[in-house]
Amino acid sequence: CARRIGELKKESSRSTWDPRREREIYERLLADNGEKFPEKAVKSIFHEIITACRLAQKNVEVAFLGPEATFTHLAGVKFFGQTAEYKAQESIDEVFREVEKGRVAYGIVPVENSIEGAVFSTLDSFMKYRVKICGELRLPIRHNLVCQSGDIKDIQTVASHYQPLAQCREWLRKHMADVPTLEVFSTAGAARMAANNPNIGAIASELSVKTYNVQVAVSGIEDYQGNTTRFLVIGRQSPMPSGSDKTSLLLGMADRPGALNEALTVLSAKGINLAKIESRPIKGKQWKYLFFIDLVGHIEEPAIKEGCSILQQICAHYEWLGSYPKAESSEAVGEHV
Repeated sequence: CARRIGELKKESSRSTWDPRREREIYERLLADNGEKFPEKAVKSIFHEIITACRLAQKNVEVAFLGPEATFTHLAGVKFFGQTAEYKAQESIDEVFREVEKGRVAYGIVPVENSIEGAVFSTLDSFMKYRVKICGELRLPIRHNLVCQSGDIKDIQTVASHYQPLAQCREWLRKHMADVPTLEVFSTAGAARMAANNPNIGAIASELSVKTYNVQVAVSGIEDYQGNTTRFLVIGRQSPMPSGSDKTSLLLGMADRPGALNEALTVLSAKGINLAKIESRPIKGKQWKYLFFIDLVGHIEEPAIKEGCSILQQICAHYEWLGSYPKAESSEAVGEHV
Protein backbone atom coordinates (compact mmCIF):
# COMPACT_ATOMS: atom_id res chain seq x y z
CA CYS A 1 0.00 0.00 0.00
CA ALA A 2 2.78 2.46 0.96
CA ARG A 3 4.71 1.64 -2.22
CA ARG A 4 1.59 2.20 -4.33
CA ILE A 5 1.05 5.58 -2.69
CA GLY A 6 4.67 6.41 -3.50
CA GLU A 7 4.09 5.51 -7.16
CA LEU A 8 1.01 7.73 -7.31
CA LYS A 9 2.92 10.63 -5.76
CA LYS A 10 5.73 10.17 -8.25
CA GLU A 11 3.28 10.15 -11.18
CA SER A 12 1.78 13.44 -9.98
CA SER A 13 5.23 14.95 -9.11
CA ARG A 14 4.30 15.20 -5.42
CA SER A 15 6.81 14.95 -2.60
CA THR A 16 6.80 11.77 -0.51
CA TRP A 17 6.92 14.00 2.58
CA ASP A 18 3.78 16.02 3.36
CA PRO A 19 4.33 17.61 6.82
CA ARG A 20 0.81 19.08 6.99
CA ARG A 21 -0.73 15.65 6.35
CA GLU A 22 1.52 14.02 8.95
CA ARG A 23 0.63 16.68 11.53
CA GLU A 24 -3.08 16.03 10.86
CA ILE A 25 -2.53 12.29 11.41
CA TYR A 26 -0.82 12.88 14.76
CA GLU A 27 -3.57 15.23 15.89
CA ARG A 28 -6.26 12.70 14.98
CA LEU A 29 -4.40 9.86 16.72
CA LEU A 30 -4.00 11.87 19.92
CA ALA A 31 -7.66 12.92 19.84
CA ASP A 32 -8.80 9.30 19.37
CA ASN A 33 -6.41 8.13 22.10
CA GLY A 34 -7.81 10.41 24.77
CA GLU A 35 -5.74 9.57 27.83
CA LYS A 36 -5.60 5.79 27.34
CA PHE A 37 -1.87 5.77 26.54
CA PRO A 38 0.87 8.35 27.26
CA GLU A 39 1.00 10.97 24.52
CA LYS A 40 4.75 10.60 23.99
CA ALA A 41 4.43 6.84 23.61
CA VAL A 42 1.70 7.18 20.98
CA LYS A 43 3.75 9.73 19.03
CA SER A 44 6.89 7.59 19.24
CA ILE A 45 5.16 4.43 17.97
CA PHE A 46 3.36 6.08 15.08
CA HIS A 47 6.38 8.21 14.17
CA GLU A 48 8.28 5.00 13.47
CA ILE A 49 5.35 3.58 11.48
CA ILE A 50 4.93 6.77 9.42
CA THR A 51 8.63 7.11 8.67
CA ALA A 52 8.84 3.43 7.71
CA CYS A 53 5.91 3.89 5.30
CA ARG A 54 7.51 7.01 3.85
CA LEU A 55 10.78 5.15 3.34
CA ALA A 56 8.87 2.30 1.66
CA GLN A 57 7.74 4.88 -0.91
CA LYS A 58 11.31 6.04 -1.50
CA ASN A 59 14.54 4.94 0.17
CA VAL A 60 16.24 7.82 1.99
CA GLU A 61 19.95 8.29 2.63
CA VAL A 62 20.90 10.71 5.39
CA ALA A 63 24.37 12.20 5.98
CA PHE A 64 25.40 13.01 9.55
CA LEU A 65 28.49 13.96 11.54
CA GLY A 66 29.95 10.56 12.35
CA PRO A 67 31.00 8.09 13.39
CA GLU A 68 28.04 6.02 14.54
CA ALA A 69 26.46 6.98 17.89
CA THR A 70 27.09 10.74 17.85
CA PHE A 71 24.29 12.97 19.11
CA THR A 72 23.76 14.01 15.48
CA HIS A 73 23.26 10.35 14.53
CA LEU A 74 20.72 10.04 17.32
CA ALA A 75 18.93 13.18 16.11
CA GLY A 76 18.73 11.66 12.64
CA VAL A 77 17.17 8.47 13.99
CA LYS A 78 14.66 10.54 15.97
CA PHE A 79 13.66 12.43 12.82
CA PHE A 80 13.84 9.78 10.08
CA GLY A 81 13.39 6.56 12.08
CA GLN A 82 15.51 3.43 12.31
CA THR A 83 15.02 2.30 8.71
CA ALA A 84 16.70 5.20 6.88
CA GLU A 85 20.22 4.60 5.54
CA TYR A 86 22.72 6.72 7.47
CA LYS A 87 26.01 7.90 5.96
CA ALA A 88 28.66 9.02 8.47
CA GLN A 89 30.79 12.05 7.50
CA GLU A 90 33.95 13.37 9.10
CA SER A 91 32.81 17.00 9.31
CA ILE A 92 29.75 19.23 9.13
CA ASP A 93 31.19 20.71 5.94
CA GLU A 94 31.13 17.26 4.33
CA VAL A 95 27.48 16.75 5.33
CA PHE A 96 26.59 19.92 3.41
CA ARG A 97 28.71 18.87 0.43
CA GLU A 98 27.05 15.45 0.20
CA VAL A 99 23.60 17.06 0.15
CA GLU A 100 24.53 19.75 -2.39
CA LYS A 101 26.07 17.17 -4.75
CA GLY A 102 22.94 15.03 -4.52
CA ARG A 103 24.80 12.01 -3.15
CA VAL A 104 22.30 11.84 -0.26
CA ALA A 105 18.74 13.11 0.02
CA TYR A 106 19.17 14.76 3.41
CA GLY A 107 21.74 15.77 5.99
CA ILE A 108 21.34 16.56 9.67
CA VAL A 109 23.53 19.10 11.47
CA PRO A 110 23.61 20.79 14.90
CA VAL A 111 22.95 24.53 14.67
CA GLU A 112 22.78 25.79 18.27
CA ASN A 113 22.98 24.70 21.88
CA SER A 114 20.98 26.25 24.70
CA ILE A 115 24.15 26.66 26.80
CA GLU A 116 26.99 27.36 24.37
CA GLY A 117 25.05 29.08 21.57
CA ALA A 118 25.53 28.78 17.82
CA VAL A 119 27.50 26.03 16.07
CA PHE A 120 29.54 28.28 13.79
CA SER A 121 30.69 25.55 11.40
CA THR A 122 27.04 24.94 10.48
CA LEU A 123 26.28 28.63 9.96
CA ASP A 124 29.41 29.08 7.86
CA SER A 125 28.47 26.08 5.70
CA PHE A 126 25.17 27.76 4.78
CA MET A 127 27.31 30.55 3.30
CA LYS A 128 29.24 28.06 1.14
CA TYR A 129 26.68 25.53 -0.07
CA ARG A 130 23.33 25.78 -1.85
CA VAL A 131 20.99 23.64 0.25
CA LYS A 132 17.57 24.17 1.83
CA ILE A 133 16.42 23.62 5.40
CA CYS A 134 13.73 20.93 5.49
CA GLY A 135 13.09 20.50 9.20
CA GLU A 136 14.34 20.98 12.74
CA LEU A 137 14.29 19.11 16.02
CA ARG A 138 15.50 19.70 19.56
CA LEU A 139 17.13 17.08 21.76
CA PRO A 140 17.98 17.34 25.46
CA ILE A 141 21.64 16.45 25.86
CA ARG A 142 22.98 14.35 28.73
CA HIS A 143 26.75 13.94 28.85
CA ASN A 144 28.56 11.00 30.40
CA LEU A 145 32.23 10.53 31.25
CA VAL A 146 33.18 7.10 29.92
CA CYS A 147 36.31 4.96 29.78
CA GLN A 148 37.38 1.32 29.43
CA SER A 149 37.23 0.40 33.11
CA GLY A 150 34.52 2.75 34.34
CA ASP A 151 36.96 4.02 37.00
CA ILE A 152 37.64 7.78 36.86
CA LYS A 153 41.08 7.20 38.42
CA ASP A 154 42.28 5.55 35.20
CA ILE A 155 41.61 8.65 33.09
CA GLN A 156 44.68 10.73 32.18
CA THR A 157 43.11 12.66 29.26
CA VAL A 158 39.50 13.64 28.56
CA ALA A 159 38.56 13.72 24.86
CA SER A 160 35.42 15.03 23.17
CA HIS A 161 33.99 17.44 20.62
CA TYR A 162 34.55 21.09 21.56
CA GLN A 163 30.86 21.67 22.38
CA PRO A 164 30.56 18.93 25.08
CA LEU A 165 33.91 20.01 26.52
CA ALA A 166 32.52 23.53 26.85
CA GLN A 167 29.19 22.30 28.24
CA CYS A 168 31.02 20.34 30.96
CA ARG A 169 33.73 22.93 31.62
CA GLU A 170 32.84 23.65 35.26
CA TRP A 171 32.43 19.98 36.18
CA LEU A 172 35.83 19.16 34.70
CA ARG A 173 37.43 22.13 36.48
CA LYS A 174 35.98 21.03 39.82
CA HIS A 175 36.55 17.27 39.59
CA MET A 176 39.43 16.80 37.12
CA ALA A 177 41.37 20.06 37.24
CA ASP A 178 44.75 18.40 36.61
CA VAL A 179 43.57 16.22 33.72
CA PRO A 180 44.15 17.71 30.24
CA THR A 181 41.40 17.77 27.62
CA LEU A 182 41.68 16.80 23.97
CA GLU A 183 39.36 18.24 21.32
CA VAL A 184 38.31 15.75 18.63
CA PHE A 185 35.77 15.97 15.80
CA SER A 186 32.92 14.03 17.49
CA THR A 187 31.73 12.52 20.77
CA ALA A 188 31.57 9.07 19.19
CA GLY A 189 35.14 9.44 17.93
CA ALA A 190 36.17 10.22 21.50
CA ALA A 191 34.32 7.15 22.78
CA ARG A 192 36.09 5.01 20.18
CA MET A 193 39.44 6.40 21.38
CA ALA A 194 38.48 5.55 24.98
CA ALA A 195 37.65 2.01 23.91
CA ASN A 196 41.17 1.58 22.50
CA ASN A 197 43.14 3.32 25.26
CA PRO A 198 42.61 2.59 28.99
CA ASN A 199 43.90 6.04 30.00
CA ILE A 200 41.57 8.10 27.80
CA GLY A 201 38.17 9.19 29.03
CA ALA A 202 35.50 10.55 26.72
CA ILE A 203 32.47 12.78 27.12
CA ALA A 204 29.85 10.92 25.13
CA SER A 205 26.29 9.59 24.99
CA GLU A 206 24.95 6.37 26.44
CA LEU A 207 24.44 5.19 22.87
CA SER A 208 28.23 5.46 22.48
CA VAL A 209 28.60 3.30 25.58
CA LYS A 210 26.62 0.51 23.92
CA THR A 211 28.21 0.97 20.51
CA TYR A 212 31.87 1.07 21.57
CA ASN A 213 31.72 -1.15 24.67
CA VAL A 214 32.99 1.39 27.19
CA GLN A 215 31.82 1.95 30.76
CA VAL A 216 30.25 5.00 32.39
CA ALA A 217 32.54 6.49 35.02
CA VAL A 218 30.26 9.44 35.86
CA SER A 219 26.85 10.17 34.33
CA GLY A 220 25.22 13.54 33.79
CA ILE A 221 28.30 15.78 33.98
CA GLU A 222 26.80 18.68 32.00
CA ASP A 223 27.05 21.97 33.89
CA TYR A 224 23.41 23.02 33.45
CA GLN A 225 20.12 21.16 33.46
CA GLY A 226 17.97 21.73 30.42
CA ASN A 227 20.97 21.47 28.09
CA THR A 228 19.36 21.13 24.65
CA THR A 229 20.71 21.13 21.11
CA ARG A 230 18.75 22.23 18.06
CA PHE A 231 19.40 20.31 14.84
CA LEU A 232 18.51 21.21 11.26
CA VAL A 233 17.58 18.80 8.49
CA ILE A 234 18.99 19.98 5.15
CA GLY A 235 18.06 18.84 1.64
CA ARG A 236 17.51 20.16 -1.87
CA GLN A 237 13.92 21.34 -1.45
CA SER A 238 11.88 22.71 1.46
CA PRO A 239 8.56 21.01 2.28
CA MET A 240 5.07 22.37 1.83
CA PRO A 241 3.45 24.35 4.68
CA SER A 242 2.54 22.29 7.74
CA GLY A 243 0.50 24.96 9.51
CA SER A 244 3.21 25.55 12.11
CA ASP A 245 6.42 26.58 10.39
CA LYS A 246 9.59 28.64 10.44
CA THR A 247 11.38 30.46 7.63
CA SER A 248 15.14 31.03 7.67
CA LEU A 249 16.93 33.79 5.76
CA LEU A 250 20.53 34.82 5.15
CA LEU A 251 20.79 38.60 4.83
CA GLY A 252 23.56 41.11 4.11
CA MET A 253 22.94 44.76 4.92
CA ALA A 254 23.75 47.77 2.78
CA ASP A 255 26.70 49.82 4.11
CA ARG A 256 24.72 52.75 5.52
CA PRO A 257 23.36 53.83 8.92
CA GLY A 258 20.18 52.14 10.06
CA ALA A 259 20.23 49.36 7.45
CA LEU A 260 19.64 46.56 9.96
CA ASN A 261 16.95 48.56 11.75
CA GLU A 262 15.22 49.14 8.41
CA ALA A 263 15.15 45.41 7.70
CA LEU A 264 13.78 44.57 11.15
CA THR A 265 11.17 47.32 10.83
CA VAL A 266 9.87 45.62 7.67
CA LEU A 267 9.23 42.45 9.67
CA SER A 268 7.59 44.34 12.53
CA ALA A 269 5.31 46.27 10.16
CA LYS A 270 4.10 42.98 8.66
CA GLY A 271 3.45 41.48 12.10
CA ILE A 272 6.15 38.85 11.59
CA ASN A 273 7.65 37.31 14.74
CA LEU A 274 11.46 37.17 14.72
CA ALA A 275 12.57 33.92 16.40
CA LYS A 276 16.36 34.31 16.07
CA ILE A 277 19.08 36.56 14.67
CA GLU A 278 22.78 35.65 14.52
CA SER A 279 25.65 37.36 12.70
CA ARG A 280 28.71 35.76 11.09
CA PRO A 281 31.72 37.44 9.46
CA ILE A 282 32.11 37.08 5.70
CA LYS A 283 35.35 35.21 5.02
CA GLY A 284 37.86 37.36 3.18
CA LYS A 285 35.99 40.63 3.80
CA GLN A 286 37.07 42.42 6.96
CA TRP A 287 34.28 43.72 9.19
CA LYS A 288 31.56 42.54 6.80
CA TYR A 289 28.80 40.34 8.20
CA LEU A 290 25.83 38.26 7.13
CA PHE A 291 22.81 37.77 9.37
CA PHE A 292 20.97 34.49 9.91
CA ILE A 293 17.33 35.21 10.70
CA ASP A 294 14.52 32.83 11.70
CA LEU A 295 10.93 33.98 11.19
CA VAL A 296 7.77 32.34 12.51
CA GLY A 297 5.69 31.31 9.50
CA HIS A 298 6.07 29.79 6.02
CA ILE A 299 7.27 31.59 2.90
CA GLU A 300 3.89 30.80 1.29
CA GLU A 301 2.03 32.82 3.93
CA PRO A 302 1.11 36.28 2.55
CA ALA A 303 2.79 38.32 5.31
CA ILE A 304 6.04 36.33 5.12
CA LYS A 305 6.05 36.42 1.31
CA GLU A 306 5.47 40.18 1.22
CA GLY A 307 8.04 40.88 3.93
CA CYS A 308 10.68 38.74 2.21
CA SER A 309 9.96 40.46 -1.10
CA ILE A 310 10.74 43.85 0.48
CA LEU A 311 13.88 42.49 2.18
CA GLN A 312 15.08 41.19 -1.18
CA GLN A 313 14.86 44.74 -2.54
CA ILE A 314 16.54 46.61 0.33
CA CYS A 315 19.25 44.14 1.42
CA ALA A 316 22.66 43.90 -0.23
CA HIS A 317 22.41 40.10 0.04
CA TYR A 318 19.25 38.02 0.32
CA GLU A 319 18.93 34.24 0.41
CA TRP A 320 15.96 32.15 1.44
CA LEU A 321 17.38 29.16 3.31
CA GLY A 322 14.07 27.35 3.60
CA SER A 323 10.67 27.07 5.27
CA TYR A 324 10.01 24.02 7.41
CA PRO A 325 7.87 22.62 10.26
CA LYS A 326 8.73 23.99 13.69
CA ALA A 327 10.18 21.51 16.15
CA GLU A 328 7.96 20.40 18.98
CA SER A 329 9.21 20.94 22.52
CA SER A 330 12.26 18.90 23.44
CA GLU A 331 11.51 15.24 23.92
CA ALA A 332 13.29 12.99 26.34
CA VAL A 333 15.48 10.57 24.44
CA GLY A 334 15.49 7.96 27.16
CA GLU A 335 18.17 5.31 27.14
CA HIS A 336 19.62 6.48 23.83
CA VAL A 337 20.95 9.84 25.07
